[in-house]
Amino acid sequence: MDRLDNTIRPYAWGSTTAIPQLLGVEPTGEPQAEMWMGAHPGAPSRTDRGTLVDVIAADPERELGAAAVAKFGPTLPFLLKILAAGAPLSLQVHPNLEQAKEGYADEERRGIPVDAPHRNYKDANHKPELICALTEFDGLCGFRDPNEAADLLDGLGVDSLKPYVDLLHAHPEDAALREVLTAVLTADREEMARTVAEATAACSRLGGAYAPYADLAHHYPGDPGVIAAMLLNHVRLQPGEALYLGAGIPHAYLDGLGVEIMANSDNVLRCGLTPKHVDVPELLRIVRFEPSDPGVLRPEASPDGEEVYETPIDEFRLSRFVLPEGGASHDLTRPTPQILLCTAGSVRAGEHELKPGQSVFVPAGERAEVAGTGTLFRATVVA
Repeated sequence: MDRLDNTIRPYAWGSTTAIPQLLGVEPTGEPQAEMWMGAHPGAPSRTDRGTLVDVIAADPERELGAAAVAKFGPTLPFLLKILAAGAPLSLQVHPNLEQAKEGYADEERRGIPVDAPHRNYKDANHKPELICALTEFDGLCGFRDPNEAADLLDGLGVDSLKPYVDLLHAHPEDAALREVLTAVLTADREEMARTVAEATAACSRLGGAYAPYADLAHHYPGDPGVIAAMLLNHVRLQPGEALYLGAGIPHAYLDGLGVEIMANSDNVLRCGLTPKHVDVPELLRIVRFEPSDPGVLRPEASPDGEEVYETPIDEFRLSRFVLPEGGASHDLTRPTPQILLCTAGSVRAGEHELKPGQSVFVPAGERAEVAGTGTLFRATVVA
């Protein structure tokens, strides 16, 4: 197996302290948002044999296993991250596989450069994802019941929000949600900025359930995404709890440290809380306008001590082992590729001693025995 040397991405929303604290190093003072583990060409992990992209390309079947190559192609189908949100991320949604293929092909035909700021589809893949909290973790996930959203907006006492309140009481629910989100995102920017300012003042005064939106407005004053965010469920995960985010589900991470895994894609359509491009027509085509419970996941324990976060897709499978002091070793050998990540304590994986934030890549079929005291996450595929 290969010890991984991973890139930390310095996005502006990143915490300045959470990843350094996990790694046991001094903060640099700069934001450290995500540590990437995998073979994404944007920031592939490095090994003694070269980048993980190069290692896999040299012999895909040896590294990934014949079954994974047959199912997903000659690339690692997932990207594992440690994510540290010190400020809210953009309100966003991801396409399904068919939408991603169509959107990518269309933008290729139109000759839009892949790095153009107005480009929506960077690749032809979907991007389902799972976030598992390492600390308390706040996020927004999926639409509230429209009546609940109406009550939340109405409670602000802002006259310019009254039309949205009325629309949310209309039927059917999906049409009501679509009409309100469309109206918010296409409203006159100056008028919407005034509405957001009034709503922000009310959120700050009322506190409680309104506090998260006051914080959003602090980071993104006047942004229509502040109102759009109030249509979504607010979720606070406890350590070990997770959220699965499928195609078309609007969401945003607000604050906290977590382990994130996703299909190996970078396709994002933004709804707000961002200075970046918002393609409203394409966004409205992708979003699933249906109220839903955010569906907090807790791991399912198996007799061998593996705790699995069940999801409906095959590109990734995330689980964890909480290894007690003096416990037995575990044989994690699988016919599929794996990344093992330590997040607490000290875990020995093969010949590698892993401290928090350290990880290894285990080729398909490679013997993988682990022991120690701490928490180990395992990322692999279903093939």
